Amino acid sequence: MSLNTYRTLGRSGLIVSPLALGTMTFGTQRWGSPDEVSESIFHTYVEAGGNFIDTADVYANGRSEELIGGYIADRNLRDRLVLATKCGFHGGEPSNPNTGGNGRKNIHRALEQSLRRLNTDYIDLYWMHVWDMVTPVEEVLQSLGDLVSAGKIRYFGFSDIPAWYATKAATLAAVNHLSHLIAMQLAYFLVERNIEREHLPAARECGLGICAWSPIAAGFLTGKYQREGAGASGEGRLIGSNPFGNMMFTDRNWRVLDTLRMVAVKIDRPLAQVALAWVSAQHGITSPILGVSKLEQLHDNLSSLEIRLTGEQLQTLNESSAIDLGFPYSIFTQEINRSIFGGTNVQGW
Repeated sequence: MSLNTYRTLGRSGLIVSPLALGTMTFGTQRWGSPDEVSESIFHTYVEAGGNFIDTADVYANGRSEELIGGYIADRNLRDRLVLATKCGFHGGEPSNPNTGGNGRKNIHRALEQSLRRLNTDYIDLYWMHVWDMVTPVEEVLQSLGDLVSAGKIRYFGFSDIPAWYATKAATLAAVNHLSHLIAMQLAYFLVERNIEREHLPAARECGLGICAWSPIAAGFLTGKYQREGAGASGEGRLIGSNPFGNMMFTDRNWRVLDTLRMVAVKIDRPLAQVALAWVSAQHGITSPILGVSKLEQLHDNLSSLEIRLTGEQLQTLNESSAIDLGFPYSIFTQEINRSIFGGTNVQGW
């Protein structure tokens, strides 16, 4: 497989690459990439056939969008690329709640600023960045649908939301013949598989693609950190202040990392490539989102497309990283199926 082995995102006509380029590192201090490196990463991805660029209005306080807008304009790439950005996190005066959240007022404010920074008059995929726990889904659906009708966005999706919320939006859109969301963007990687309980089944039922963010666990699955007591040492984003805290450095996660290393050694591939190949192999995942700060990391990540894990290798990784599905999912077994249908096995379509 290569970057230009395209697929549609969810039940839509939007055609994207099998790996998206995340740009949270662009313009970001400490763990991000210098501007000249960001530019090299961007152009290398595009020249390799990639077309799916993911950013957000809050990345580097808007600097990420500004850089991407410049890179696209310099080479007249706008029609070639699927450009995605996000809104929802606070982006204005600290005391003004209407410059954050998913209300209509903030969505319009945020979009106008993103369009200006990106130097474009439309966004291909506009993500609601996070569930704000306040705005009714009906308002969000109407607001984003109106922007589709106005031509300012082509499609929209939801990031970091409960499965019920996305399902309600998809159902309302279908029943009322409205513009509908086409995808969810969610954390999914070997040591974070909680979306398997609700989000993956909801996506299949509602025709939604899934873009997995941080598919190598913010660098944890590269093997570059060494265990030290309850924490770790090493150079990277997870050392020092970071959004994940120490949540990656658990006994379970170190055990999963050991299994990943065993499989990687067996097939003579870097850990990051194998971790990415595992995510790409999961049913329902359209485009894992790469997050790199160095050009060599991009080359390494793109090489994951060459890997086809065997059934045995996938099973090994699946078993080592399996989550407890909990009730009621824990009772939905072949045994309960047989008891329901009089001792016979019945499979759905």
